[in-house]
Amino acid sequence: MGKTRDYSRLAADILRETGGETNLISFSRCATRLRLVLKEVPANASENIKQLPGVITVVLSGGQFQVVIGTHVADVYEALAAIVDPDKLQHSGEKKRILDTVIATMSAVFAPIIYVLAAAGILQGILITVNYFLPAFQQTGAFSILNFISWTPFAFLPVFIAITAAKFFKCNTFIALFCCCALINPDWATLAMQIAQGKAVTFFSLPLSETVYTSSVLPPLFLVLALSYLERFVERILPQVVAPLFTPLICAVIVVPLTLVIIGPVTSGLANAIAMGYNWLFETAPALAAAVIGGFWQVIVIFGVHWGITPVVMANFDMHGRDSFQAFQTMAVVGQMAAAFACALKAKQRGFKTVAYSAGLTGVFGITEPAIYGVTLKLKKPFICGCIGGTIGAVVTSLFGSYYYAYAGLPGLLTIVNAISPENPMSFIGELTGVATTIVVTLVLVFLVGFKEPLTKQEETRPSDKDDVTAPSQTAMTQVTKYALALMLNSPVAGKVLPLSEVKDESFSGGLLGDGIAILPEDDIIVSPCDAEVATTVESHHAVGLLCGNGAELLIHVGLDTVKLGGQYFSTLVKVGDKVTAGTPLIQFHRQAIVESGYDLTTPFLVMNSEDYQMTRHVNSGSVASGAPVMSIS
Repeated sequence: MGKTRDYSRLAADILRETGGETNLISFSRCATRLRLVLKEVPANASENIKQLPGVITVVLSGGQFQVVIGTHVADVYEALAAIVDPDKLQHSGEKKRILDTVIATMSAVFAPIIYVLAAAGILQGILITVNYFLPAFQQTGAFSILNFISWTPFAFLPVFIAITAAKFFKCNTFIALFCCCALINPDWATLAMQIAQGKAVTFFSLPLSETVYTSSVLPPLFLVLALSYLERFVERILPQVVAPLFTPLICAVIVVPLTLVIIGPVTSGLANAIAMGYNWLFETAPALAAAVIGGFWQVIVIFGVHWGITPVVMANFDMHGRDSFQAFQTMAVVGQMAAAFACALKAKQRGFKTVAYSAGLTGVFGITEPAIYGVTLKLKKPFICGCIGGTIGAVVTSLFGSYYYAYAGLPGLLTIVNAISPENPMSFIGELTGVATTIVVTLVLVFLVGFKEPLTKQEETRPSDKDDVTAPSQTAMTQVTKYALALMLNSPVAGKVLPLSEVKDESFSGGLLGDGIAILPEDDIIVSPCDAEVATTVESHHAVGLLCGNGAELLIHVGLDTVKLGGQYFSTLVKVGDKVTAGTPLIQFHRQAIVESGYDLTTPFLVMNSEDYQMTRHVNSGSVASGAPVMSIS
């Protein structure tokens, strides 16, 4: 993954690679992902987008084409919204699965407001901590102000949902706000209290429930869904001259009572029932509940379906003022954070160390996608180590009866203070112990099982004389001495050396593109043969051109006719203008898959302006190691 600040270009590239507006049904985002619903997924779209600067990876899940970008996803989303004409979005004829629809809706509704909720949760955690050590602070005016600030997003959560859901369901935002604000009107809270005390209150003989809707999720969400259908119907039947006035009037007097009578009680009951089911499991077998969440939560995150749990967590806070799910969820997050840091500590390659440290630091703030896709899942073993650490840490936490007493938008290391409660002093101790256990177990496991470091620079090994065909001959060594001031070109890949004349392509065998050698690869990485600047790359990722300091122009062309693969099985690891040193990885490819597809992998290694130089070949046939000298030019 490269870095980018040109979000407009990145958005345009993503749109192009996914087939443009004619293939786009809808798009939304969550905290780290751009979520596209496509009519069909173009061939090679995933691989091509993975190579774009600023993209971490691509996930196909939940009926969505998910582009994982990280914390700058909002910028890319806004850039995409600026270039997409909503009227040109396509409509899919296929019926979507209910689960896909639920996940897409939850991510679209909560993603834009998650950082606001997270900020409020952190503020609550800070206040909890201060009050724990300075109880007198709770009696001050400063506490009162900061406290109501921290609760504001949750008290008015239906208002936030009205805005994001109206955008997702494509209805009038202000009508949605009108209706959702009615749900949290203090007068309704008064009526609900009277109903709870036994007073019968009806709406045209229809009984009303005592349900209140501050901090609620599903009632305002389903209200806006119903509103989207009602609004379109009303606008179709009303004369245009009166529609602006009577549409909000008719919608409000229908959808708000409908929510109070049916939608609100049913959806609130559904969320509460699911929450009670989880709470039953936690109370019956707390260690089992903890192990499942601590061990498998990050697996759910991989597929981008983790937003579905939000109503359950919010229902727990609404019913009980506390939640154990997020207490265990924190261990899963800390496990991947610790795994990324462990990889950074153990790695030898400087570039990978930087990536791993950066991913681990992002995990401190509760965002694990960079750690998962950039480090741990890519290496496989560290991801499993993080999951095991999260499992054990969550089980340890469950033994202390730990809960979160304030909602954490992004559970992680910074939010463990949300477990502090004077009524349950062991809660925070359990959370601390669980976090420490998770970190220690994960670090130990990663260092014990190890991992194969990705894309490390190839060692410039010079085989001994006993290696028959790999070691340069005595004549070659004499030539190297003779041309001590010449530019040495090392083999870009391990394999079998062939004379250029044996390449089954006249443009290469005839020297039309320059002089050099050919290599039949026995490895999957092409590395730089010398210090140079990347002069050219190709969209199909199968070739790279280098400009040497002495003006020599090099071409490494992986395979014959492999351009027809359109980039499939290839990844370019550098971009034009990059300064590389001998051994720097340039291209990664899937050797076996390319051969099985029927392509000749013979790789010409050419000096394209060879007529300007005197060339000496040090290896003409036989096997050669990656990084071993094969040619020199002067």
